[in-house]
Amino acid sequence: MVNLINYTKKGLADLPSNPILKFSDYASKIPDVIKFTLGEPDFDTPEHIKQATIKSVTDNHSHYAPSNGTIGLRKAAANFLAEKYGQKYDPETEVLVTTGVSESIFDTVLACLNQGDVMVVPTPVFPLYMSDANIINKGVEIVKVDTSDDGFKLTPEKLQAVLDQYGERVRMLVMNYPTNPTGVTYTQDELDALADVIRDKPIFALCDEIYSELCYDGPHASMEKSLHDQVIVMNGVSKAWAMTGYRIGIVCAPKGVLEQIAKVHQAIVTTEPTPMQDAAEEAFKNGMDDSKPMKEEFQKRRDALYKGLTEIGFECAKPEGAFYIFAKIPEGLEQDDNKFIYDLVDKAHVAVTSGSCFAKGGEGYIRFSYAVAMAEIEEGLKRIAKYVEEYKK
Repeated sequence: MVNLINYTKKGLADLPSNPILKFSDYASKIPDVIKFTLGEPDFDTPEHIKQATIKSVTDNHSHYAPSNGTIGLRKAAANFLAEKYGQKYDPETEVLVTTGVSESIFDTVLACLNQGDVMVVPTPVFPLYMSDANIINKGVEIVKVDTSDDGFKLTPEKLQAVLDQYGERVRMLVMNYPTNPTGVTYTQDELDALADVIRDKPIFALCDEIYSELCYDGPHASMEKSLHDQVIVMNGVSKAWAMTGYRIGIVCAPKGVLEQIAKVHQAIVTTEPTPMQDAAEEAFKNGMDDSKPMKEEFQKRRDALYKGLTEIGFECAKPEGAFYIFAKIPEGLEQDDNKFIYDLVDKAHVAVTSGSCFAKGGEGYIRFSYAVAMAEIEEGLKRIAKYVEEYKK
C-alpha cells in the first residue's frame, strides 16, 4: 500500500499544527473554564450591516463578483482609509478584496518573495507570517528580531543591524501594529524612523493594520504615510465591526505591486462571496464610527485586567491597542510557558495562550485576550490570584 503522505509537499511535515488551536480545543473540554484565548470581539455585528447582508441575498447577489472585489466595496474601503488615516489608494487599481487578512498575508508573501530572499519579522508576533513563508517553501529565510528588551517594539538600530548582516537579500519587513500578542503599537515618529532605514531600498513593508480602529491612547499611525511606494497595507472588517466570520480583508498597494498580488488571489480564491462583500461595503461606508462603543468597553476591560494582573504579581506591557495583554509569568511559578498554561487550566480552570507560540521573546510569557465579558475577567482574576497564592514557591 502506497503511503501518500510521503509524497505531500516537502516541508509541511515539519510544520507543526497550530498550538493555539490545539490548546483551545483542550481547554474547551474543561467545565466552567474561563477562556482568555479567543482573538475575536465578543460583540454582535452592527444591525445595519446584518440588514445589508440580508438585502444582498434577497436581491439575488449570488453570482461571481469581479476578482479584485466589487467596485462598491473597494471604493468604500479606499474612502474609509483616506478619511480615517490619510491613506490614499485608487480603488480601481490599488485595492484588492481577500478572504480576511489571512489571505492578504499569504498572497503577498507568495507574490513578493523569491528563493534566497530574507523576511524580517519583529517578534513576539502572531505566527501566521512565518507559517506562510514556510508553506510556500521557496527557500525564503525568516529572520526573527526579538523586541522583548525594547518594549516589544522594533528599533531602527536593530533593523539596520539585520540589513548590515544580510545585505541585499532582505526583501520584506513585516510590521503588525497594534500588535498581536502584546497590544503595543507605534507612534508616527517611530514608524517614520523605521521607514528611513529601508527607504529607497528594494524592500517591501508588509503592514498588517487590522486592529487600527482599536487604538486607545492616541490616533492610529501608519508607515504608509512616510513610505507609500514600498508599503503594502492590510486591513479589514473582522475586528472593528466584529465580523470575523464574514472573512473580508483588504490589501492596498501601488498599482504594479497589487497586480502581482492579485494574480495569486485569482489563482487560489477567484473572488469573495458577494453578500459578504456587500456587508463589508456597508461597514466601511456607513459604519465609520461603529467601533467606538466596542473600543470604550475594551478599554475598561484592559484597565481592569492590567490592574488585576499587576496586583497579583505579573509584569505586563500595557496595551495601547487591540485586545491582548502579554504578561510575564511571576518567579516562583512554572517558567515554561507551554507547561504553565496546561497547569493553570487544569487547576484554576483559566485558559490563556503560551508566549512561545509567538516566537522569539515570548518565552516565559502568556497572552490574555480581554475579548471576554467584565464578569469573566473579574472571576478569572480571582482564580488566578488563588492559583498564584497556592502554587508559588
